[in-house]
Amino acid sequence: MTDPKPQPDEVPPQGAAPQPEHSLDELLADAQAKLDEQREAWLRALADAENARKRALADIAQARKYAAERIVEDLLPVSDSLEAALGAAGAAPAALRAGVELTLRLMRSAFERAGVAEVNPAAGQRFDPHRHQAMSAVESEQEPNTVLAVLQKGYTLHDRVVRPALVSVAKAKAVENAPGNPISDSNLESN
Repeated sequence: MTDPKPQPDEVPPQGAAPQPEHSLDELLADAQAKLDEQREAWLRALADAENARKRALADIAQARKYAAERIVEDLLPVSDSLEAALGAAGAAPAALRAGVELTLRLMRSAFERAGVAEVNPAAGQRFDPHRHQAMSAVESEQEPNTVLAVLQKGYTLHDRVVRPALVSVAKAKAVENAPGNPISDSNLESN
């Protein structure tokens, strides 16, 4: 094995200009300039992000503040109609009833546009604890845990219960004092 021949330093071709060497001070100054540029760009990006965050918070605050604006616009005719009914003191009962029915239709229309729906279970419908609130349990011939009567309608807003329907619910008739019941209270009195 022979040692490889040492390579002579490359010599630039004749006629080519020699490359000027940069001093360390120049290289340091260039690096510092690039660093300053990057820092300024970073600070601008940080300021832009902070401004965007502040704008988003302001938009959220505005949205919360004026969220009910649409429903208020829909309810203003209802208010006007109620005020007109109160102003018509000498009107015939039939005219007042017609005005109140119109007001109720306006209210229901406003609710519908806002995504509000009634929860009004029919008698015999299965009790749903997510949408109904049992106010009483009444012994009945109907199947237990079914709605007997609606005491007050409930409402949902886009499938979220705002107020559950207040209902009375059927329960099975008591069989405690029935003849042949081994747990009857009547057996306790005979001793």
